[in-house]
Amino acid sequence: MNLGRRASSFRFLIRDRDTKFTAVFDEIFAGEGVTVMKTPPRTPRANCYAERWVRTVRAEYTDRMLIYDERHLRSVLEEYAEHYNAHRPHQSRQQRPPDQDEHVVVPLEGRIQCRKALCGAINEYHRAA
Repeated sequence: MNLGRRASSFRFLIRDRDTKFTAVFDEIFAGEGVTVMKTPPRTPRANCYAERWVRTVRAEYTDRMLIYDERHLRSVLEEYAEHYNAHRPHQSRQQRPPDQDEHVVVPLEGRIQCRKALCGAINEYHRAA
């Protein structure tokens, strides 16, 4: 398997202990210089951030559409990741997206506009400038 240009950007692969990950799977990544690390046994919270992101993207987007192939899935996930990081409010950040500066002040007056995002799967609301 050739991971292509992206392999040089990976240093670690964190995976659980599922039996579908065979020794050959680990060897492919090791051959590309990626260190494979297994989560500890019986620790469902060890990979909680990835699990939460997968649950969110499925609930908000991919469960509402038919994915045709890998290329389509990649484009859908790229589009959602952009929405997730640049527009989606996060409770832990006082309803600001991760890419927004903490010191941005949202105006409290003005018309509210609705914009369809992610092919109409989600509506985003913002104040008109």
